[in-house]
Amino acid sequence: MSREVASTQSSTKPLMSEMMSAGVYKRNQGRLVRQLTCLTVWVVIALGCWRLYETLKGDERAWLVLGVPGALLLVGLWVGYRLVNWPRFADFLIAVEAEMNKVSWPSKTEMIRSSVVVIFTIFFLAIALFGFDLAWQWMFEQLGVAA
Repeated sequence: MSREVASTQSSTKPLMSEMMSAGVYKRNQGRLVRQLTCLTVWVVIALGCWRLYETLKGDERAWLVLGVPGALLLVGLWVGYRLVNWPRFADFLIAVEAEMNKVSWPSKTEMIRSSVVVIFTIFFLAIALFGFDLAWQWMFEQLGVAA
């Protein structure tokens, strides 16, 4: 095994060993994307736990109704936090934020003008296709192909 491969493998920890640490990987890089990703994961986990709670609500065992969704929520929140600090995934999110910062976003007036052009084009094409459909329908009826 070459030195490059060995150093690459030793520098990236597997996900399961990353789950047991509490450090923040590259703290100041890609903060916004990482925070939004973590928030999204947390919302999905919270909705899943709430749905599980609603499903178990009729059971008379209180520890099951509250304990299982609560434990899953805590584990899920920790996994979501650790996932955005996993070096492989964090580097991807950092790269995403760097690329998004390179994008030149249009101004409000340019966006409105572009939207009007797209909407007009869609309506024009819909009307044109409707006209072609009527023309072909008339032609096939004259030929006796369509009923």
